[in-house]
Amino acid sequence: MLKTHDISPEQIEQDKLYREMGLSDQEFDMIKDIMKRLPNFTETGIFSVMWSEHCSYKTSKPLLRKFPTKAPHVLQGPGEGAGIIDIGDNQAVVFKVESHNHPSAVEPYQGAATGVGGIIRDVFSMGARPIASMNSLRFGNLNTDRTKYLFSEVVGGIAGYGNCVGVPTVGGEVQFDDSYEDNPLVNAMCVGLINHDEIQKGIAAGIGNTILYAGPPTGRDGIHGATFASDDLGEDAAKDRPAVQVGDPFMEKLLIEACLEVIHSDALVGMQDMGAAGLTSSASEMASKAGTGMEMNLDLVPQREQNMTAYEMMLSESQERMLLCVKRGREQEIIDIFEKYGLKAVPVGEVIEEKVFRIKHHGEVVADIPVDSLADDAPVFHMPSQEAAYFKEFQQMENSIPQVGNHKEMLRTLLQQPTIASKEWVYDQYDSMVQTNTVVTPGSDSAVVRIKGKDKALAITTDCNSRYIYLDPETGGKISVAEAARNIVCSGARPLGLTDGLNFGNPTNPEVFWQMEKSVEGMSEACEALGTPVISGNVSLYNQSKGKSIFPTPVVGMVGLHESLEHITPSHFQTSGDAVYVIGEAEAEFGGSELQNVVHGKYEGKAPKIDLNIEAARQKQLLDAIQSGLVESAHDLAEGGLAVALAESVFTDSGLGANVKLTGEATVELFSETQSRFLVTVKEENKASFENKIADAKQIGVVTNDGTLEVSVNGTAVIHDDVKQLENLWRGAIPCLLKSKA
Repeated sequence: MLKTHDISPEQIEQDKLYREMGLSDQEFDMIKDIMKRLPNFTETGIFSVMWSEHCSYKTSKPLLRKFPTKAPHVLQGPGEGAGIIDIGDNQAVVFKVESHNHPSAVEPYQGAATGVGGIIRDVFSMGARPIASMNSLRFGNLNTDRTKYLFSEVVGGIAGYGNCVGVPTVGGEVQFDDSYEDNPLVNAMCVGLINHDEIQKGIAAGIGNTILYAGPPTGRDGIHGATFASDDLGEDAAKDRPAVQVGDPFMEKLLIEACLEVIHSDALVGMQDMGAAGLTSSASEMASKAGTGMEMNLDLVPQREQNMTAYEMMLSESQERMLLCVKRGREQEIIDIFEKYGLKAVPVGEVIEEKVFRIKHHGEVVADIPVDSLADDAPVFHMPSQEAAYFKEFQQMENSIPQVGNHKEMLRTLLQQPTIASKEWVYDQYDSMVQTNTVVTPGSDSAVVRIKGKDKALAITTDCNSRYIYLDPETGGKISVAEAARNIVCSGARPLGLTDGLNFGNPTNPEVFWQMEKSVEGMSEACEALGTPVISGNVSLYNQSKGKSIFPTPVVGMVGLHESLEHITPSHFQTSGDAVYVIGEAEAEFGGSELQNVVHGKYEGKAPKIDLNIEAARQKQLLDAIQSGLVESAHDLAEGGLAVALAESVFTDSGLGANVKLTGEATVELFSETQSRFLVTVKEENKASFENKIADAKQIGVVTNDGTLEVSVNGTAVIHDDVKQLENLWRGAIPCLLKSKA
């Protein structure tokens, strides 16, 4: 076992041991300046995790400042465990997304499981009851044994933790592309509900107040997890298994109930979960935010293993642990609440006036660091940015239409593409109905969760088409926000705001940093246009292996409000005889499309363009039509274009079909991925009112009851297919790929 106290500060500098912890020479020099001396081994470890990209956002901070984060309905923006938005009636919605990419690449089950546990803690540490979980997943193509293993284990980990903890997993998204072959992305989102007067902050205020440690003992799991998440995945990534934590969802369930009871006590000053960097980040951040200092005695910290060093305890990322600041003299009230749930809560330190982070162990001071230097004063680097060489080449390409010989067969092929195919194999493993508030279950544009006792509900979605962002980061960034808002509007809700999970490659590569910069600018512009401020988020960089970066993938998790349960709108067709409308014209836009992938096996050219003024106007008009009771179903046009949306809309148990007549170029009309378009059904008697509200809505057909999808273009039948057969292909694609030999 490493005896860290035997390693002298001089040896750390001489042997450059700080580099192994993820610190650069420049950063180590900065630490010496701050400390006015050489840091010891524990102090170096503390700086290394707090200054890691995962904790400090040192390269992404200049970009994150570009996001609009304020609005009258935003109660808490970025900077706390999660963001908070007012939804009226003294209630608020709390939400955030968090990545667990690197852990899931080396230990997919526990990596995904602890990702779920961590994001749930972020939400209830704010005082909110978690009411829904979502996820956004990316994998390589399902043609290798390793990808099939990663996919199966990640889904198993999400289900295993989520189903046991008692928070419904109500939806998400999964996409497959070669760029994620070595670096799967696992982004978990949690949504909670809170009353305004119960909002908690992660602060350690009040000189002399007590710091309580609550939850299971600290072990050696997850040490340097934050640093591990801030470096490229090497070919020997398996050696990093010790940096992956192990979760216990039953412990978390108890912790949720205990913490939600604790918030009602005025003895509580502040509370924060021990996430990335464990005790180090929670303690130093709570003190820094309050403008105080903190002194901790590690001899008092419950320990799962013998002879743990200060370094190991401070950097451990053992799960299901919370840190609380409690008024001095009232500790027992809080301890008693945790004991009621079979959990241990013990005093481990106190708030001090001197703004330092002081750690004692075995009667000695093992760390004494200016507290602001760890959190607020972490270095910020303005990285060089350079337009990607491929971008110029793609921009010079003319929009071309892929050759399709048989449109019926192409629709069948597209429905079996893993990114488009049914994700039933995934969400059937999730408990989406626990808490009994899920109104719209996984598989729709947005999940919908009702708010008990109120005539309102929340719509939740996750979205990001990384292919567009790869082709054109700025335009793709706009589309990622717009498409998420489209999903919310189609469900009948008004978009409120978003949380982002920014997944990129190595930021020291100027072309990768340019992708980050441009996509953030595009997202910010769309947020402004659509009135959806960014209230929380996460940055995950260094998602690359063997020199190959993932597609830039800034995931958008968005929440919307149904102002009445009557506004909840399905994405499937409802009744035979309803008129089928499309909003928006198709253009020859196939860059980054599913059709381009099938026909050419690659993505190139221009991404579909987007006009944010048109997008905002159409969303507003459609929502108005829905709230006026004029719309039976609404579905946004995304991957695969109109033909795929039509097929998905008739995949119901009621034997419906559709008869659609189009004019124009067949491939463009059927498979173009032109933006800002919707597929809507309306009752015959509401057609005139609907058309008055939406100027560019065009009736293209009618819902039938013969179980057949019929589409003609310019009077020629191009698709005539049995809905059940199409549905079987769509539902069976992923299970079939998982069973096939690699």
